[in-house]
Formats: sequence, C-alpha cells, structure tokens
Amino acid sequence: MLEAMPGSTRRGSAGTLREPIRMPLKTENGGPLLIDLALQGGGAHGAFTWGVLDRLLEEGQLRIEAISGTSAGAMNAAVLAHGWIEDGAAGARAALDAYWDRVAAAASLSPLQRTPLDRLFGRWSLDYSPAFIALDLMSRVFSPYDLNPHGFNPLTLILRESIAFERLVRSPIKLFITATSVRTGRGRIFRNAELTPDVLLASACLPTMFQAIEIDGEPYWDGGFAGNPTITPLIRESDAQDTVLVQINPRERPGTPRSAPEILNRLNEVSFNATLMKELRMIALMRQVADPGSGEGRRWSQMRMHRITTELMTDLGYSSKLNAERDFLWMLRAEGRRAANAFLEQHASDLGQRSTADIDVLLTEC
Repeated sequence: MLEAMPGSTRRGSAGTLREPIRMPLKTENGGPLLIDLALQGGGAHGAFTWGVLDRLLEEGQLRIEAISGTSAGAMNAAVLAHGWIEDGAAGARAALDAYWDRVAAAASLSPLQRTPLDRLFGRWSLDYSPAFIALDLMSRVFSPYDLNPHGFNPLTLILRESIAFERLVRSPIKLFITATSVRTGRGRIFRNAELTPDVLLASACLPTMFQAIEIDGEPYWDGGFAGNPTITPLIRESDAQDTVLVQINPRERPGTPRSAPEILNRLNEVSFNATLMKELRMIALMRQVADPGSGEGRRWSQMRMHRITTELMTDLGYSSKLNAERDFLWMLRAEGRRAANAFLEQHASDLGQRSTADIDVLLTEC
C-alpha cells in the first residue's frame, strides 16, 4: 500500500461539506516553495485534478516548477501552463475553467448520456447508456479505422481554442507529456517546445476508440501504457524537490470484480497504475543507494513525494470516464478542491521538509 494522507473530504458535524480554508505556507527564506506536479490520466475523471490544481494555485507561497502529465493529466498541465503565461496563477485557474467548460459544452451534444433512471438515482455511470453499450460492443469487433475512418476527435478543436501552443516554449513551467510508441511500446517524453494538439491527443489516445496519432512519422497511443505519469524527468530536470502526485486511478479496490464492467474497470486500473508503481519503486531504491554528495545523486536522495487522491474514485467505474456531463465534472472539481485542501491542512508544514507518501514500502513488494 502506498501511504498518503487520510480522508480527503472534510465534513461538519451534520455531514455537510466545509468550505476550504486557505493555509499559508512557510519557507526558510520567505520565498516561494518550488513543487512539481505529477498528473495521472483518466478521461473525465481528470476534472478531479482540475479541482486539485485550482486549490493549489490559490497558495501564493507555492510555485509550480514542472508538471508531468499523461492523457487528461497532460491536458490539465498544458492548459495550466498556457494560462500561467497570460496572468500567473489567476490566468491558470481561468484557463482551466474555460477548458473544462468547453469539454462540458461539447459533451452536451454527445450521444454518451446517462439514462433517466441513472439520473434519478444519482448514478454517474454510463453502463446502461445505449450509446455506451453500442460503442463498447462495436469496439470489440471493429477498430477505430473502421468506425472512424477520418480520425475525428472532438478534443482537437477544444485544444486549439484553449491553448496557444506556440507560446508554451516561453512558459516558466516545464512540461513533460508522455505518449506510448506503438512500434516500440516505449514511452516518449514531449517537452514544451514540442507540444502540439496532436501530442496531447496522442497522450490520450485509447487504441480501441481512436486511431493512433502520428508524430514525426511515428504512431503513438495513450501515454498511460508507458508512464501514468512519468516521474523521472521531474527529478532530473527540475529544481524542485517536492513532487505532488495527483492519482485518480485507485491502486486498491475492495472485493473481487464479478460483472463484465467491474472486471474491465479493475483491469484498466491495474494496467494504468502498473508503470507508475514500478517507477516509484525504482525511485525509492535510487533514493537509498544514490550518493547524496554528487549532483545527480543529490537530486535522487533529496526527492520528496506527496500524494493527493480521494476514495470517491473507488465508487466510480470505467464508463464514467467517458461522462463529461457538466454536473459530473463540477462535482469532481469540488471533490478535487476538498482533497487538496485536506492535504494542505494536514501537510502544509511538511512541504519542503519531508515526504508524506511512503514509497519505500514498495521495496517490500515483489
């Protein structure tokens, strides 16, 4: 088990949700505390990360040095960096709001909608949506090249409207976006100057739903197969020593999945967490054996890890990752803000001092 903060949701005595309380952060020299962000992918569940980022951006004593992102995490990272160029933290928050508002507006026209019964009982799943069932069945027989020969992706226009890609090279925030090479199965890290709409689409390209995205003649699939997200460049190329992982794919889930949707959901979670767990295990080992006196060794030995997540994700299934309904996205955003606020309330004084996520425990696992 990867230890982190308990209870990400704060509730009052009557069970009502409490508003976040802004927590001032302190640094030894009075300047901003540098942090890196590692943002997982997960489709519409990336709106939880939006809420986390919105809350962290309120902290004037925090400065984001670099972000590694995959899939929805890559979208959040690039949008944040774009907005930061415009108007710092305020610009980043406004850009994220605008991006997810466009996603919700586009989804309102999608056939992937909850059934009236799901809406009545407050279920966010699309498991009983006729469009989702049809899409799921067809994806088992036909490829995206059969069903979508022109390679249409509604996110293309949204990304072009949300991000000035040619300006990202000037962003003070370093970006590391992961996509998986179809030919080699290895991950490729794209940096600020290399980012385009196609790079972000490649990072989020589920092979059963979309055609592989070609970049420089090389086809790419979802970056989650190779790194979800990739942590190593944050250690080697960033001056920050604190990395905050925003994890939206549950590592642990109670019980044994028995229905086909449950099995598919758990398989998806295990697959997209596997590369992250292996990399964190490698980092834990490097922290123990690296020479703290050398430049490279110092980066590894002094790296501090933190994690923000929520138990809510264990209540959500695979199909809800395709549910971009406005109410769902805004609910996830609110949960992200609560989770980030709970982390700051408990661990603000630990930032810059010690890890709050125990990755050394991974060394005891096979």
